[in-house]
Amino acid sequence: MNVTRFSFRHTPHYFINLSVYLSRSFAMDTLSAGKEISYKEAFDSGPNKSFADRIIPHILRLYGSCATSHDFEIYAQDASFEDPLMRAHGVKQIKSAFYSLPKVFGESKIVEYSVEENMVSPGKGEILIDNKQHYKFLGKDIDMVSLIKLSVEEGKVVRHEDWWDKKPISNRDTVKLPLLGRVAEMTRRGSMLATHVFMRFGKDPTV
Repeated sequence: MNVTRFSFRHTPHYFINLSVYLSRSFAMDTLSAGKEISYKEAFDSGPNKSFADRIIPHILRLYGSCATSHDFEIYAQDASFEDPLMRAHGVKQIKSAFYSLPKVFGESKIVEYSVEENMVSPGKGEILIDNKQHYKFLGKDIDMVSLIKLSVEEGKVVRHEDWWDKKPISNRDTVKLPLLGRVAEMTRRGSMLATHVFMRFGKDPTV
C-alpha cells in the first residue's frame, strides 16, 4: 500500500442549499496559516504524478468557485457526488452542483488541508482530503471542517463524497432506521434535481 501525505492552503467551493446548513451550524475562529502553493505549481509537479497529484488541483478549482469544463474531466461519465444536501449522478449533475456555488456564496475556499492517498490495487485508489473550508454568506464569515473522499479507478474519480464535520452521510446503511436513511437519500436527490434545473442542466458558463 502506497500512502502519500502532504498539506498546504488553497481555495474550494460548495452547494446551493449549503448556506442553510452552514449559517446554522458553523462558527469557528480564523484558521491557522499554512504554506501557500499556486495552481500552476500544483499542475507542474512533474511527469510521474500520483492520482492525487493529478486530481487535487482540479478539486481545488471546483471548491474555489473557479472551475472550468476542463476541471470536470477528472470524473468518469457515470461518477457520483454526495454531501449532506445533494446526491448527484453523472458529470452533468456534478457540474450543476459546483457551478451553483458562486450563486450562493460571496467567497469560498479551502484554507487548510492534508491529503492521504491509498493505492488499493493496480489502477484503483482512494484519496482522503482532511480539510477546513471558509465561506462568506451575506457578508458573514463561516468556517467548517470536512473530509472529502475520492474513489479513483483508472485515473478517473468514480465517487466523490464530502463528509461535513467528518461525519458519514446519512443513508439507509448509516442510520439506525433504514426508512429515515431512505428519506434522507430522496431529499438529497430532490435538492440535486432542483439545482440541476436551476443551473440549466450542467451547461458550462460562457466566458
